Amino acid sequence: MSDRIVITTRRQLGFGERALSVVLGLGLAAVAARPRPNMALSAIALAVGSYLAWRGATGRDPMDVSVMDDGA
Repeated sequence: MSDRIVITTRRQLGFGERALSVVLGLGLAAVAARPRPNMALSAIALAVGSYLAWRGATGRDPMDVSVMDDGA
């Protein structure tokens, strides 16, 4: 009996998930753009906010990978 692992990616995000990603991403990027004492956290927040906004605008998420066991 050999177990096989299949890695699949979702094709498109739903409308609600896209809208939430855009709103949260733009909000996080706007907050991160303000001057803060810790520049590293601001840079990380800006990167994550930009990624979320891009994810919501395009409807694709290359980091959304599901690992499923195909041996059932």
